[in-house]
Amino acid sequence: MRAIWYEKFGPAKDVLNFGEKETPTPAAGEVLVKIAYNGINPVDVKVRVGGRAGMRDSFVIPHQDGSGIIEAVGEGVDAARVGERVWIYEAQWGKPFGAAADYTCIVQNRAVRLPDNTGLDEGACLGVPAMTAHRCVYGDGSVDGQTVLVTGGAGAVGNYAVQFAKLGGATVITTVSSDEKADLAHRAGADYVINYRSEDVKDRIMALTDGAGIDRIVEVEFGGNINTSTAIIKNNGVIATYASDAEKNPTVPFYRLLYKNIQVRHELVFIMPEDGKDLAMADITRWLDAGHLVHHMNETFDLEDTVLAHEAVEAAAFGKVLIGVNP
Repeated sequence: MRAIWYEKFGPAKDVLNFGEKETPTPAAGEVLVKIAYNGINPVDVKVRVGGRAGMRDSFVIPHQDGSGIIEAVGEGVDAARVGERVWIYEAQWGKPFGAAADYTCIVQNRAVRLPDNTGLDEGACLGVPAMTAHRCVYGDGSVDGQTVLVTGGAGAVGNYAVQFAKLGGATVITTVSSDEKADLAHRAGADYVINYRSEDVKDRIMALTDGAGIDRIVEVEFGGNINTSTAIIKNNGVIATYASDAEKNPTVPFYRLLYKNIQVRHELVFIMPEDGKDLAMADITRWLDAGHLVHHMNETFDLEDTVLAHEAVEAAAFGKVLIGVNP
């Protein structure tokens, strides 16, 4: 099969190889998926440069997310799944064989039925961003009637979080950095969009909520936003955070958090509880079936052009960068 792989960490143009690898065989509990598209997440490029862990295998076929058709099943998997359209996530978690190839093997519950009304390219957008967004919004139960702030509402996780919170009955406020991103957040269903480059986020939120503040924050920049977050969140509120790139080692204002009894939840999709993953997959499938979700895609590259795709992600491409493997 055709595949992309690297044998050491470094810049995409220096370490990514394109060529042939042996097609894998599904083990017990796994399915073999013929990949239609795979989607690149920021974590994929961070791992490739050595920003997450050391090389544990002699080579790595990257990418966690994708979509395709089940072509074979391992022992213990219902053979009726052969031919099923699926979206996949965590394809490369804990193993060297990810989605950047013609085929990948993955445990069956990480290959989720993709409704016929959803394109395979759209399915490849889900994965890590959608699962993370669901956990951040629903990690403590229903948000019906709550006011939820999603920082970075035009980002991959943030845009799904806006949609999921709105579908759950919340009033959704989000922050963005441009008019283009504001349009995207509005299309996702945000009730209010704040451009943090031109508006004071704290003042605007307190005005929008008549001084009441926010019940839950879905946070893309924990350290950089912590002072604003502690000012606008209600007593007993929740900050569900999945990133802190501007402030990688933030100073935590302990007593401001304590005296509002604020809960801070760190959400890493790969190790989130299985019941949380099950709930996320069920809700996402239900919303897809109903045609409720929209997906924001950037450029689609050919498999042999994966270097260019990685460089696009590193240049902060607006929308999910996809690889068309067998579209």
